[in-house]
Amino acid sequence: QVQLVESGGGLVQAGDSLRLSCAASGRTFSSYAMGWFRQAPGKEREFVAAIDWSGISTYYADSVKGRFTISRDNAKNTVYVRMASLKPEDTAVYYCAAALWATSGLEYGNNYKNWGQGTQVTVSS
Repeated sequence: QVQLVESGGGLVQAGDSLRLSCAASGRTFSSYAMGWFRQAPGKEREFVAAIDWSGISTYYADSVKGRFTISRDNAKNTVYVRMASLKPEDTAVYYCAAALWATSGLEYGNNYKNWGQGTQVTVSS
């Protein structure tokens, strides 16, 4: 089991950038594919970005492609998502998630067993 703690959320203006971090416990972090999801009030949780265990393969939702960048540092047991050109519609609680040995289907939340508590991102217009 891996425990996840997100940080870096906050209130920003449209057009600003923000970097979220997700720190994982345990010594097997590099065995996990990692994903970021978000949930806005009154909406279903949606996929944002994912990265495989090696950091070589990344995946993005169309709504964030070109604006968000996911990365990981296995030595620090941390995954990041840098969010640029933020829009009010990016406002949501952002969650990181871990999927052990996963190599496909990373856009589906059901494939992740471990989730963090979330961090709020609010983008004002």
